[in-house]
Amino acid sequence: MNDPSQARLASSLSTVDVVALTVGVVIGASVFETPALVAGNTGSGWAALLAWTLGGGVSIVGALCYAELTTAYPHAGGDYFYFQRAFGDWLAFLFAWARLVVIQTGSIALLAFVFGDYATELWPIGAQYSPSIYAALAVAGLTLLNALGVRQGKHVQRGLTVATIVGLLVLIGAGLFLVPESAGQAAATGASDGGASDGGGGSFGMAMVFVLLTYGGWNEAAYLSAEVRDLPRNMTRGLLGSLGLIAGLYLLVNWAYLQGLGLAGMAGSEVVAADLMRAAFGAPGAKLISLLVVAAALSSTNATIFTGARTSFALGRDFSLFEFLGRWDADTETPANALLVQGAIALGLVGVGAWTRQGFEAMVDYTAPVFWLFFGLAGAALFVLRRIEPETDRPFRVPLYPAVPLLFCAACLYMLWSSVAYASAGALLGVGVLLAGIPLLALRTARSQEASS
Repeated sequence: MNDPSQARLASSLSTVDVVALTVGVVIGASVFETPALVAGNTGSGWAALLAWTLGGGVSIVGALCYAELTTAYPHAGGDYFYFQRAFGDWLAFLFAWARLVVIQTGSIALLAFVFGDYATELWPIGAQYSPSIYAALAVAGLTLLNALGVRQGKHVQRGLTVATIVGLLVLIGAGLFLVPESAGQAAATGASDGGASDGGGGSFGMAMVFVLLTYGGWNEAAYLSAEVRDLPRNMTRGLLGSLGLIAGLYLLVNWAYLQGLGLAGMAGSEVVAADLMRAAFGAPGAKLISLLVVAAALSSTNATIFTGARTSFALGRDFSLFEFLGRWDADTETPANALLVQGAIALGLVGVGAWTRQGFEAMVDYTAPVFWLFFGLAGAALFVLRRIEPETDRPFRVPLYPAVPLLFCAACLYMLWSSVAYASAGALLGVGVLLAGIPLLALRTARSQEASS
C-alpha cells in the first residue's frame, strides 16, 4: 500500500517559505466575513481596531511559545505530538477526535458559508437558504473531488493566495482613497452609530473570538517543523515575520472598512467587502470582489478538507477504534474513508448552520471553545515538557519565561470563557460533541488492557 506516513521528510523550507505558507493559511476567506461581526460587537471604531491589534499581540505571544515547541520537537504531528509527549495517548486521542468532529469539520463548514454568502451576492438561488445550499454544494463537491484523487496544483493554490492579498490591498485603497468622504465620516462617530453594540465587556469578548478566528491557522506551521532547514532561525523568523505582516494587513483593511462604511455600515453588512467595493466602484466593483472571495473561499475550503483528512488518517493509524479511517486508497492516492467521513460530518454541520439561520456565526460558536481549550493545553505542554524532559535541546527558548507562556495560557482561558459565555447554544453543542469522545477513549483503553492481558 502507498503509505505517505513512511515518506522521509527533507529539510528544504526557508524563512521565506515559512512566511509564505503561514500567510497563505491564515489570510483566507474569513477576513472578508469577520470584520462586520467584530464591528457589531464593539462600541466604536477605535475599539474595533484595538481588538485587531490585541489579536495580533496574542498571536505573537503564542508564536513565541510555538517557536520553542517546534524547534525542540520537530515533528510532522505538530500539536498531536506535543500532547502525546507531555500528557500521554489519552489527550492525543481526544485532540484527534476533536479535530475530526469539531475543529476541522467546523472550519470546513464555516469557510463553506463564506463561499455561500458571497456566491449568493453573485447568483442567488433561493431567498432564505441560498448561502446554506451553496455551502453544502461546496463541501460535497470538493470532498468528492479529493476522494477521486483530483488535486489543485500548488501553483494554483499560491495564485489564489496572491489574489486574496491583492484583493485586500484593493479594499484598503478603495476604503481609504476612493469612497466619498461623507461615508467615511460615520467612522469618526463610531460610538454613536446606531447599528453597533454598546461595547460591553461581553461584546468585546465575543469580538475577540471573531478576531482570533481570523488570525487562526498560524499554529499549523508546527506541522512544517520537520521540513525546515536551520530550524531555530527560520521557524522563529518565519512565525514572527508572517504574523507581523498579517497584523499590518488586518489593521489596514479594517481601517479602510471603517473609513468607507462607518461602524454601523460594517456591523449591518452581510458581505462587507462587496459593500465597500460597491461604495467605491458601484455594482461592478461589488461583483469583482465577490468573485475573488468566492475563489478564496473555495481554495481555503479545499485546503482544509485536504489537511483535515490527513489528520483523520493518522487517527485511524494510531488508534484501532478508528481503523477504517486509516486506510489509504492506492488507486486515487487518497485517504478515501477519512475524506468521506469528514465530508459527512461537515455536511451535518452545514445543516446545523442552516437550521440556526446564522451559518458562519453558528460554526464559529461551535468550534471556538474546543479550539481554545486545546490551544491553551499546547501552552501548558511547554511547561510540562520543560519539567519532564529538561535534557532536551531547546535551540530557541521563550523569552521572559515563565511570564510569556503564562500570558498565552491566560489569553486562551479568557477566550475559552468568552466563547462559552457569550456565544449561542452552538458552543455547548461543540463541547458536548468533544465530551462524547470520552466514552470512546474509555472503550479504547479497555480494549488495550484486554489485548495486553
